[in-house]
Amino acid sequence: MITFYISLTILIAGYFFYGKLCEHIFGADKNRMTPAIANPDGVDYIVLPNWKIFLIQFLNIAGLGPVFGAIMGAKFGSASFLWIVFGCIFAGAMHDYFAGMISLRNNGEGLPTTIGRYLGKHTQFIMQIFTIFLLIIVSAVFTSGPANLLAGITPEYLDYTFWIFVIFGYYIIATLFPINKIIGRIYPIFGFALLFMAVGILGYMIIENPNIPEFHEALKNSHPDSDSNPIFPMMFVSIACGAISGFHATQSPLMARCMKNEKQGRPIFFGAMITEGIVALIWAAAATYFFSPEGQQVFGITDESTNSNAATITNLIANNWLGIAGGLLTILGVIAAPISTGDTALRSARLIIADFFKFEQKSLKRRLTISIPLFVATITILLFSLLDKNGFEIIWRYFAWSNQVLAVITLWAIAIFLRRERKGMWWIISYIPALFMTAMTLTFILFSPVGAGLSYNISVIISIAIATLCGIWFIAKSGKKEELQKSKNQGQKLTP
Repeated sequence: MITFYISLTILIAGYFFYGKLCEHIFGADKNRMTPAIANPDGVDYIVLPNWKIFLIQFLNIAGLGPVFGAIMGAKFGSASFLWIVFGCIFAGAMHDYFAGMISLRNNGEGLPTTIGRYLGKHTQFIMQIFTIFLLIIVSAVFTSGPANLLAGITPEYLDYTFWIFVIFGYYIIATLFPINKIIGRIYPIFGFALLFMAVGILGYMIIENPNIPEFHEALKNSHPDSDSNPIFPMMFVSIACGAISGFHATQSPLMARCMKNEKQGRPIFFGAMITEGIVALIWAAAATYFFSPEGQQVFGITDESTNSNAATITNLIANNWLGIAGGLLTILGVIAAPISTGDTALRSARLIIADFFKFEQKSLKRRLTISIPLFVATITILLFSLLDKNGFEIIWRYFAWSNQVLAVITLWAIAIFLRRERKGMWWIISYIPALFMTAMTLTFILFSPVGAGLSYNISVIISIAIATLCGIWFIAKSGKKEELQKSKNQGQKLTP
């Protein structure tokens, strides 16, 4: 448990020290007018309380990643702790903070607009299509996942298909209604379930002190199929959302449109990601014990296939450690997390399309005009998952790699922002994660069976070469001053 406690301490310290540094570099100004104050519309641009914005942001980005992703990452051993801690602080939280704050400074603009601002109009157009595709995939994945869990704990006649329609019906309402009417009211309930889940598991580990592998085993790959699952890149992609996720940057503009002060950015954007990292660390620690020989014996695992089902593992750990009542609340938290991500995925897609076509979103008619095609596309993917027995697995694979690609592009956009807008060498804080994530994501795409399926060594060499070229391109091009796209609300000063 020493490794776990040290990792937890570093994560918390990262918020106070590195988060403060990021805030200083950006230059957060409490006197600068925010979009919610400058352009309130009663639907998306609404000032919300600080605690509520934090909770919505946390639930938006959490999803299944910090639970299921951390459990699958724990198969590799305590090396997962290192990526969750350092990936979360130096990549994920920094990525979420700057993406959110750039949006806040530019009237709550969507991620594709931010990317276009720093990577060009052509890239912006491509990313608008790519991001909408990712958000539709997210809404489909996070309808299917909780529907499967609910079907397992409810009477047989309330089957998977029934819950698919119930959850998606909620998504339709949450996408169309003002953010303070549905999301702002139901998220405190979701938040309680999700936080109880993490705190309950943490409390058990503190009291019972399970035998979790320590630092000396951190670089050992304990995956049962380690030959085809090297730590780099497979562990990094498995954990994904618990360390860094491009999807998070699509959610930040939602909250940028509800803030009244730029100083809220550090607790909301940086803090929500650190909180997700803590949840991921807790579940990675619990799962690391579960996968150990001692854990397999304690949990009575006789069927090896159990170790590949994250939902089953979550249920076993919760019921064994927290009892039936605690286990039920934990499962409700696992269900609430993806639902609270799926609804805002569709909302984000609506706003990105609205920004592109310059459609105001105050009227329900305009919101329906954009939302109906999104609903149809999502339902089509869900029907595919129902008809094909491997449908969910296929959808999840697309989500996994596209999510990391989006994170890579966002990191490069942030690096260019820092080099153009801030003095000195501060751009390095995004440049280094961008290089690493470029190499890691390309290696996964080239090596993974769901990608090109090349040999591991060839995949690594090609990926490092391309990442190096990207780094050289950045040094050569990003320092040039260009005519940057300006939004109408470019940080007006409040009257004293």
